Amino acid sequence: MTAVSGQRPVAGLGAEEDLRALFGQSVAVFASLAGPAHVVEAANPAFFATFGAARIDTGVALVELAPELTGQGFVELLDQAYRTGEPCTGRDVRVVVGDGPHAREAFFDVTCEPRRDAGGDVVGVHVIGVETTQVRHAQRLMAEHRALLEQIARQAPLADVLDGMARSIEQLAPQTVLVSVLLADADGRHLRHGAAPSLPDFYNQAIDGIATGEGVGSCGTAAHRREPVIVTDIATDPFWADFRDLAGRAGLAACWSTPILARDGGLLGTFAMYHRTPRVPQDIDLALTRVFTRTAALAIERHHIEQAQHAAEARAKAALAELAKAVRVEQELRAEAEERATAAADLAVRMRAAAAAQAARPHPEGCQLGGAPGCPEPAEIKIADSWGDSAWGCAAHVEEVILNVRSVFIASEELGGLAAFLNR
Repeated sequence: MTAVSGQRPVAGLGAEEDLRALFGQSVAVFASLAGPAHVVEAANPAFFATFGAARIDTGVALVELAPELTGQGFVELLDQAYRTGEPCTGRDVRVVVGDGPHAREAFFDVTCEPRRDAGGDVVGVHVIGVETTQVRHAQRLMAEHRALLEQIARQAPLADVLDGMARSIEQLAPQTVLVSVLLADADGRHLRHGAAPSLPDFYNQAIDGIATGEGVGSCGTAAHRREPVIVTDIATDPFWADFRDLAGRAGLAACWSTPILARDGGLLGTFAMYHRTPRVPQDIDLALTRVFTRTAALAIERHHIEQAQHAAEARAKAALAELAKAVRVEQELRAEAEERATAAADLAVRMRAAAAAQAARPHPEGCQLGGAPGCPEPAEIKIADSWGDSAWGCAAHVEEVILNVRSVFIASEELGGLAAFLNR
């Protein structure tokens, strides 16, 4: 059987309705059974509804009414009360009621009271039970949900939160389920692996990066439609045409996928529940899906906010580093300029000193530009400035003056000096 549903949750269904669907109210069942075969003589409607009877039918043995109860422990409690004549009780007795895709796990607190005739012989059993399934689910769900919220508040890595959430749901679900969370790319066109602790690695690798679009499995279609897509039988559903062999190798028979949406409606990813056999979702499955889809949305949005903050901090840090670098370069340039100005002033002083010395000796033998330390190199080149000062120096000191002192040129009237400079 295949059922594909693209309907949005009914308007007004929120967290309160989902919790009511998950926890509900305890159901009390009563039946009066006769003989060792536990023939149903009388029972309240809740008894027949709980054990999946198609109709209210008395005069039928319990194991004929609900064959799946055989070997689960419930019938054994009835046998014990009938055989011993003593009341017996069971707490949180687990039974699987219904069969096929509609089977569900349930828990009961049960009291079995022997029925006696006028002579005191046991002729049957009165059974009174209160279903505790929702109570158990409530306790476990609240504990798991609180732990996930604490992880999100502590800013635990998103992968850890999603993996923990998937494992929690797999434990809480009434039937065997394998959970997968896929994360949407920034453009919403592809889905990436988020968490799937119980699915085979080859399957996770194969669907990592699948496109979002109509007919792309359950998840790609749910992401494209922005609404749940429920496929109860992968083997016959057209949405799975391209992935049917892959699902078969992974042992998957049903997949219910729900989009994970941000508060502004943007696509964050998908939440999927896989099953080993074809299955129709029950109210508790859908409520569980909605509760944890909201939790996943909170975790993913928190992760995106943190990523944006980290990116902004990184950009600010890089900008500060660039600013600091620019300041250092400016300081270095300023220091270099000050050094050049100091050198130029010193060289100008040397020029004036050399010009004064030339009055007594027009062409000195040694370089006049060496400053206080002096320069042992021969005077080869004559330079002059626009104020009329001139001096003789070696090639190295002449170059230094030309680079650092404004309006300095090689005195062209001394051709020998110019030739020496050009041919050095």
